[in-house]
Amino acid sequence: MRSNNRSQLEIDCAVAAVTGDDVRVIRSRGFSLIDLEFDDFDPEPDWLPPQTVDWDELELSRNTPVVYQPVVLTRRVA
Repeated sequence: MRSNNRSQLEIDCAVAAVTGDDVRVIRSRGFSLIDLEFDDFDPEPDWLPPQTVDWDELELSRNTPVVYQPVVLTRRVA
């Protein structure tokens, strides 16, 4: 891993200079340097389920009878 020669204060000041925010605001947000080559880093992990729609399942849930008809066992006719 590459050595990091910057102090946290230098990082906060650099970010504050670019964003125009106060250094205290930047410090509270917790900026830091990482090496993407060695760290498996996802800045905004997505914990939500996939945003998909199963249209067939949705249509089945909408397919309700207007009048309920009980299931009747069929009789065998010889």
